[in-house]
Parts: sequence; C-alpha cells; structure tokens
Amino acid sequence: MSINLLGGPEPTLLPADVAVNQEIAAGTNAYQIATKFPAAPLAWALAANLAWQEKEVLKSYAFARVGYHRSLDLLRKSGWKGHGLVPWSHEPNCGFLMCLNALGRAAKSIGETDEVERIYQFIQDSSPSHELDLSWFSAAPLR
Repeated sequence: MSINLLGGPEPTLLPADVAVNQEIAAGTNAYQIATKFPAAPLAWALAANLAWQEKEVLKSYAFARVGYHRSLDLLRKSGWKGHGLVPWSHEPNCGFLMCLNALGRAAKSIGETDEVERIYQFIQDSSPSHELDLSWFSAAPLR
C-alpha cells in the first residue's frame, strides 16, 4: 500500500481496454470503434478527434461530450469520488483526458466560455503532467 503524502485520494487508475486497443492497432475507423464499444472513453475521444479533423465541430463536441460522460461512469466504478488525480501516465486514463481535451477545444470553437474554463481546470487538476495540446485554451479570445 502506498502512502499519499498530499492528503488527497489515491490516483484513479482506469482499467485497460484491450479490445479497443486491438481495433486501433487493426486500423479500424474511429466511428466504427465508438459504435462497437460505446462504453469506452478512448473510442469516443478518437471519434471526436476524427470529427474535428473533418471540420465537423458539433459532431466533435457531441462525441467528446458522450465520451466525457462515459468517462465519469467508468471513473466512479473505479473509486473516483469527484476529485483527485487521474494521471496521464496510466495509459487507460488517456481516453478520459483526451475526451476532456476534445470537449474543451470544441467548446471554445462554439463560444461556450464557462465550459472552456471548467474543462481546462479539470484537465490540470486531474493530470498536471499530461501530454495534451491545450493551445485551444490560450488561442484567440472567444469574442
């Protein structure tokens, strides 16, 4: 058992999703992966990123929102109590953090200012040492 010197809850470590990773390795389309594995945050993050690349901002937002909510379900099942670290360094957590990132990026694009701030802070609080591109947060002002 590890001792948490910061006094907060232990980091939440989501379970691996081997089937999704196999589909990714096989080159399966992100939309097909999300259809086949609707409970998998990584599948929704990939779909959100594909929609973003296709310049489908609202689709990207919707996919990221679904992934975010699926992530919350999975986090709670894994013992998360609404706060605490969800480290990027644990590969299965990356889908959740990628969903947050995609949601923040799309929220910024549609002018949802409060959501952008909330998501940015959620990412920083969950995994301060992530490898996400948060340039959407500091990009040109919304208005």
